[in-house]
Amino acid sequence: MKQTPALAAIPLLSSVAGLAASDEAWICDIWGVMHNGIVPFLPAAEAARAFRARGGIVCLLTNAPRPRESVIAQIDGIGVPRDAWDAVVTSGDLTCSIITGRADRSLYHLGPARDAAIFEGLDVEFVAAEAARLVVCSGLFDDETETPADYADALARFRANDALMVCANPDIVVERGHTLVYCAGALAEAYEAIGGRVIWAGKPHLPAYDAALAAIERIKGRPVAKDHLLAIGDALRTDIAGAANFGVRSLFIASALHVQGPLDKAKLDALFAGHVVRPVGAMDGLAW
Repeated sequence: MKQTPALAAIPLLSSVAGLAASDEAWICDIWGVMHNGIVPFLPAAEAARAFRARGGIVCLLTNAPRPRESVIAQIDGIGVPRDAWDAVVTSGDLTCSIITGRADRSLYHLGPARDAAIFEGLDVEFVAAEAARLVVCSGLFDDETETPADYADALARFRANDALMVCANPDIVVERGHTLVYCAGALAEAYEAIGGRVIWAGKPHLPAYDAALAAIERIKGRPVAKDHLLAIGDALRTDIAGAANFGVRSLFIASALHVQGPLDKAKLDALFAGHVVRPVGAMDGLAW
């Protein structure tokens, strides 16, 4: 009987410095790596500063359903220092590109009012949910009390109209402080489950990584080979899988999304048991 090759062990690291020795740029997640929605992770910022001091480029790639300027204002407010990054690419900007590429820009916004910045400057017409043929989903209206189950009837109506959904945040859940809250990806996943059509604007899908690499190359002023990139993130479904789809190495950062308490070898082995897509290293938190 042919045996399945053993999967390589994932190194548990205390420093990213050695791993990043040959890197020209990082494609780095924000929420879960640089902050938890409430407080900044200052060791992560210091690591980014150290990498930049060596000539590295740090591109923050986020599934946040808001334009770049809005995300920068948010991370400024949380306390992520400006000198910890070079560029920001957001799912919100990718969503704007999808909308502007359509002839018919009438739509229904499914999501909280705080995401309205995604439509600023766009020539769009808002319609009632019952009439929508295009639904831009940026999240739940109230992610602190609602779950995807609360949207079953609404999703069924969209499906009856054969509405196309643009998911402006492919994350399923994120960590806000010490609480996990549902994101737009959870609603888009539920919509696909009943046969709905979805365009995913963000990780793990390739256009997000293409945009990040383009931003890096604009700063660098020349092409950057994928084997000189490192993708850093805390989500298996988006960050780790997305990096693999794009053909770049990844570093897994433990957050409450997948790991409770400090990361150790037993937790790491259990988390990635059976996963063929694996990062080249794992850390409890990004640090230099």
